[in-house]
Amino acid sequence: MMRLGIDLGGTNTVAGLCTTTGTLVDKLSAPTPTGDPEGLCRTMRELCCALCDKHNVPYSEIEQIGIGLPGTIVKATCTLTFGTNLGMSNVCFAQAFEPDFHCPVAIDNDANCAALGEFAGGAGKGTRNLLMVTLGTGVGGGIVINGKLFTGREDIAGEIGHMVIVPDGVPCNCGRRGCLETYASATGLIRLALEAMEHDSTTILHQQMRNNNGTLTAKMVCDACDADDALAKRVFSDYCDYLACGLTNLINILQPDAIVIGGGVAGYGEKLFEPLRARVHSQQFKIGAEGTPIVGATLGNDAGILGAALL
Repeated sequence: MMRLGIDLGGTNTVAGLCTTTGTLVDKLSAPTPTGDPEGLCRTMRELCCALCDKHNVPYSEIEQIGIGLPGTIVKATCTLTFGTNLGMSNVCFAQAFEPDFHCPVAIDNDANCAALGEFAGGAGKGTRNLLMVTLGTGVGGGIVINGKLFTGREDIAGEIGHMVIVPDGVPCNCGRRGCLETYASATGLIRLALEAMEHDSTTILHQQMRNNNGTLTAKMVCDACDADDALAKRVFSDYCDYLACGLTNLINILQPDAIVIGGGVAGYGEKLFEPLRARVHSQQFKIGAEGTPIVGATLGNDAGILGAALL
C-alpha cells in the first residue's frame, strides 16, 4: 500500500507518492488554478494519477490522500472554509479524487503538515514531542505531541506567531499588537532594519536597497551582518532577542524534545541558531545543563508533502 501527499500552494501544487513508513518516492507539480475549485480538484487528481501511472501503482493500492493547504479548514468534513491565497472558500475535497480513487482524504494546515513531515523523516526524526517553527512572511508553527499533531478543539492550534511578546507593540494583521510575528518573521526583521536605518546613514543597507530598486530583504540584512555592518548586527541581535523570547515561552509551556526551525530566515543556518540557542538556553526552565535542541529543518518543501501523506 502507498499514500499520496499534496502540498497545495498559491502558486504551485505539488503531489508526492510516499510509502506508509514515510519515504517520498517521487513528486510532480503543476501551477495552482487559483479561484477555480473544479480546476484545482482536477489538477490534484491528474497529478495523483500521473504519479501512480509512472510507478505502476494501482489506484486501489493508495490507502489515503492527504492535502496540506493554507487557510481555515474543517478537518471533519475535509473542507477549506476560507483560503485567501487560493482565491476560494467553502470547497470540500472529500470526493475530489473520484472516480479514480476511493480512499479516505485528509486535510490540514500546511504548517502542521510540515511539522509532521520533519517529525517523521526530517530533523525531528526520533523525537516524540516536537515544535516546528517557520520564519517567513509570517511566523507559523506546528505541534507534535506523542507522535501526533496537536491541533486543539477547533483544529487551529499552533498559531505561535500570534503570541504577544511586546505589550502594546507593533500592530499585527490579526488585530492584536506586539505579536511574535511582527518581530520575528522575515517581515519583522526588515521592519526593524528600516526603522534603524532612518537614524543611520552609514550602514551599507542603504546602498543595497538602491541596488534592489528600493526594496530591502531579510537576506540583505544577513549579508550586511556578514560584512560586519554595525547597524545590521545590532538589528539582528534585537531580532534574535525577540525570537528567543517567543521560543523560551513555548519551551517552558510544552517542553518539546526539539524545536525545528524552517522558512526563509532559517537559511542563515548556524549564524541564526547559535545565538538563538545561547539566548533560549540561558532563559528556559531546565533540570540538566543542556537546553532544548534547536535545529534547522532538513526536508525543505518536501516536508509538507510527506506530512500530508502521513496525516
